[in-house]
Amino acid sequence: MKHFAEKVLESLPRAVSYADVRVTESRTEDIATRNGAVESLTRGSHAGFGVRVLLDGRWGFASSSRADGREIGRVVRDAVAIARASALTAGERTVLAPQPTQRGHYATAVRTDPFAVPLERKIALLLDADREMRKVRQVKLAAGGLWFLRQRKAFASTEGTLVTEDRTESGGGIHATAIDGPEVQTRSHPNDFGDTRQAGYEFVESLRLARHAAEIAREAALLLKAPPCPAGISDIIIASNQLALQVHESIGHPIELDRVFGTEASYAGTSFLTLEKLHQLRYASEIVDVDADATVPGGLGTFGWDDEGVPGQRVPIIRRGRFCGYLTSRETAARLGLASGGAMRADGWSRIPLIRMTNVNLRPGPWAFADLIADTDDGVLFDTTKTWSIDDKRLNFQFATQIARRIRNGRLTGQVYKNATYTGITPQFWNSCDAVCDRSSWHLWGIPNCGKGQPGQSAHVGHGVAPARFRKVRIGVSS
Repeated sequence: MKHFAEKVLESLPRAVSYADVRVTESRTEDIATRNGAVESLTRGSHAGFGVRVLLDGRWGFASSSRADGREIGRVVRDAVAIARASALTAGERTVLAPQPTQRGHYATAVRTDPFAVPLERKIALLLDADREMRKVRQVKLAAGGLWFLRQRKAFASTEGTLVTEDRTESGGGIHATAIDGPEVQTRSHPNDFGDTRQAGYEFVESLRLARHAAEIAREAALLLKAPPCPAGISDIIIASNQLALQVHESIGHPIELDRVFGTEASYAGTSFLTLEKLHQLRYASEIVDVDADATVPGGLGTFGWDDEGVPGQRVPIIRRGRFCGYLTSRETAARLGLASGGAMRADGWSRIPLIRMTNVNLRPGPWAFADLIADTDDGVLFDTTKTWSIDDKRLNFQFATQIARRIRNGRLTGQVYKNATYTGITPQFWNSCDAVCDRSSWHLWGIPNCGKGQPGQSAHVGHGVAPARFRKVRIGVSS
């Protein structure tokens, strides 16, 4: 792969001021079960290369699934032709922030290769959980899934960078759906979107799907008769599985600098975090610190280098509640006179890189979870993602969780609510945060399907969070 990437660069015309090439090979496996049977089994692999060129200040990109010498000339010619056509349009010429030459290799730490684990063993793990869920009479649909990815990549640029990566991802989750007439309720473990880690099969085993299956099945049945979440203003605690999505939607997306500049608008919206707010906006209360960290072990947003050859790094986003940083590319960082924070990634060889989240993490606070419950006189604990809605600028939002639990006089009462919702406006909401739990409750969640771009791309991103409390939040909104 390295040799091929170098051959591509050698074929470039002199008129090109900058170019890079990505050579990628990927392998996937997805298993789904439903009510005691294997519903689907999908295995796939693909390989190819993509070339970006900068000519007269304009980008051109072309790619091919045939990584052989005969395709190099054609792909390079197409990329150059597209750059020349782009140069006919009006607008500022692209300038890239300086980046030192990079060399090296990055690899996921893996104890058990998921692709070496027998298929029968993986299916048995899911069917064990399936069997436990269906022991609860009201559960009419028991579902589960496992998913695995291996990707090898080489990146080279005309600036002399030549790096390689070998990453492995493993994930899984289960769902129990209880039905009584028109009433339908679902509980999931470990979250609605499961959980995924950059790791081997050992991570799937750590999810203990069968051990949690009976619990979520009982709770799904309990929700059938539970009252809806009451409407009003309440103190709330958000469990880490839901808080990960809250961070994703109301912090992760608005800090993408291409959204601020308007180059990502028609599909996923823009951002309220316009440039004058940098270092000025009180984004959250003083106890809130957030980083975009591409170095944390196991994160789906962890890597050695992004798809511009910029090293993975930790970028401060919020410090003591103050907004202090964006997710950037070399192009957008140059417009601010900054170095790139290393957030450019593509979901494959056939796509151009976009600014994407890495691991946008809420730093842990000082609170033990039990102490936070004990310190809450009257409130609601929101647990496990269900649905979400947020406007294009990432300001006004409403989230729903699968279950909510009543807190009264510093104790979980046992009362649960169905169809639980909370709503807010991003800065006001984060400024109402008055407690964050400690490292013992902090969890690094993986989201492997963050959508962005046209044509659409799915990024694999992470969010490390611990449960947190928010004061005087509107809950129970049903429309």
